[in-house]
Amino acid sequence: MTHGMSDIFNISVPELIYILNILVERGGRSSGWEAAGQGSNPGLHGKNNSRDNGNPIRVIRGHLSKNSYTGKIYTYDGLYKVVDDWVQNGVQGHVVFKFKLKRLEGQPSLTTSEVRFTRAEAPTTISELPGLVCDDISGGQENIPIPATNLVDDPPVPPSGFTYLKSLKIPKDIKIPSSIIGCDCEGDCATNKNCSCAQRNGSDLPYVSYKNIGRLVEPKAVVFECGANCSCNHDCVNRTSQQGLQYRLEVFKTASKGWGVRTWDTILPGAPICEYTGVLRRTEDLDGSQNNYCFDIDCLQTMKGLDGREKRAGSEMHLPNLHPENDSDAPPAPEYCIDASSIGNFARFINHSCQPNLFVQCVLSSHNDVKLAKVTLFAADTILPLQELSYDYGYRLDSVVGPDGKIVKLPCHCGAPDCRKRLY
Repeated sequence: MTHGMSDIFNISVPELIYILNILVERGGRSSGWEAAGQGSNPGLHGKNNSRDNGNPIRVIRGHLSKNSYTGKIYTYDGLYKVVDDWVQNGVQGHVVFKFKLKRLEGQPSLTTSEVRFTRAEAPTTISELPGLVCDDISGGQENIPIPATNLVDDPPVPPSGFTYLKSLKIPKDIKIPSSIIGCDCEGDCATNKNCSCAQRNGSDLPYVSYKNIGRLVEPKAVVFECGANCSCNHDCVNRTSQQGLQYRLEVFKTASKGWGVRTWDTILPGAPICEYTGVLRRTEDLDGSQNNYCFDIDCLQTMKGLDGREKRAGSEMHLPNLHPENDSDAPPAPEYCIDASSIGNFARFINHSCQPNLFVQCVLSSHNDVKLAKVTLFAADTILPLQELSYDYGYRLDSVVGPDGKIVKLPCHCGAPDCRKRLY
């Protein structure tokens, strides 16, 4: 809902007043609804439809910004319905239509107050960020600095209690399989139709290159990338997830979900975000106190469609929904997991959503053991600047049991329209 001769005023968080000014010729004609002509103004027509038929209205706010070439920055506030309306006479011979709009329930929380209106991208320098508490949480380990901001706590504090590590830490008591024989391609594997790594993926490479950034063509049970024994270049398209951080990101404190991660750049579907890093552990060695940041390496479960992270058909990546044929096909519980409770990268701050914009993809490069595959996050949809990154944690309801044997329940605050209301 946008209109050149209109204004929006908040009266509370979920409600607002929409004002529509319409010039009316008063000589010999009636004023008000009839004179304005409900069909002659699309803004008026839309509000009447919402009032009379209950149709929702999309609300888009325009904010003045001298750094935007249009002079404004626009933010989407969600769906509203008209709950009241009235007419007033303007001081310059026009009719003023006023509508009281109420925001529909079940939508993500309003984030307009969190947005920095510069160019809908990023400030000129990190030092300009409001609430800046850390210039780079990676300490220079990533290709691009990752600042952290906190506009929630007083006094504001940075993320703490962990050591940043961009790669997986492997304990001495866990043996990684020997490296497999690699391809003999020269340069980029995309130019070799007989690439052995392409054959491992089903005859075609899993990635295509767009503006020098590889994008996954479609989700797979496992993606086989080129590894240490391959002769291709390090920037080969089939090493896409190994190229490191390609986007400007920010870790920020949320009001109800702890820390979160948002992007400053547009991220296209199929683009890799990061590997989930931490300490590789045997699942059986964990105790209940270490589960907050643990990620099961459950490729076998995902391939069978059991207890794996849910694939949602609503995304732009057309993620498949896998189901087992019968219970006898169920693989054993995941043998290994990644514990990011004390060591990890920014992936440990990415929040859960029941309607996520990322998905989990298992990746292999140096060996073929799916029980020890890399856990990598990819974009499922087009993610616009300043949107929060999220993926489905994949918990089943009532699947978490406390030390006392009782089921532990945790509410979900993702705000998605189809939110399950509980994380587990």
